[in-house]
Amino acid sequence: MLIASAPGMTVVGEAGTGREAVALARSARADLVVMDIRMPDLDGIEATRLIAAADDLDQVKILVLTTYDTDEHVVEALRAGASAFLVKDTRPAELLDAIRTVAAGDSLLSPGPTARLIARVLRTPEPGAGAERAEPAPGLLDVLSARECEVLALVARGHNNAEIAHALALSPLTAKTHVSRIMGKLSVRDRAQLVIVAYESGLVTPGAAPQPPD
Repeated sequence: MLIASAPGMTVVGEAGTGREAVALARSARADLVVMDIRMPDLDGIEATRLIAAADDLDQVKILVLTTYDTDEHVVEALRAGASAFLVKDTRPAELLDAIRTVAAGDSLLSPGPTARLIARVLRTPEPGAGAERAEPAPGLLDVLSARECEVLALVARGHNNAEIAHALALSPLTAKTHVSRIMGKLSVRDRAQLVIVAYESGLVTPGAAPQPPD
């Protein structure tokens, strides 16, 4: 009811299970899926993974709802391809703003929760991997220029395009172009994946205090 009543938004489907969510994302041509992690039949993490891996659904953004921003499953959801996460007790107006933000391709990962979550990503092995995660691999970013690395670091700290532009004395359009090029070079689908790459490469260190734009 909340989403349907918001200007510019239309509910094109409602799913009771993860499998239904995947099918509806495809049949209804959804722009964005608000995904609950805990669902019967197929949970939200697996549903997110299936949507993110489907070539015909590569434009679908996924906003995950969770009980707490430290929920261990949020890390799995981000790995699976979720674009952002939000706690369930978020106020209605904030939920609508979040949907608009994610649908526009902008970041919804605040620096504090992001640092905690990615620190856990670095400590937690991928399913089927060994007991320890590999050390950060700086070579992962060799395809990026020095300026692109600066932009990526600010994305990882939770800054939006306008804040990045201000911090680096760029125009907002130039900042947006840098972000798009970085995603292309690193073959990631959205800013949430950029954040994970930035931390796992060692460009940004978990626990380091984020630096606001000057």
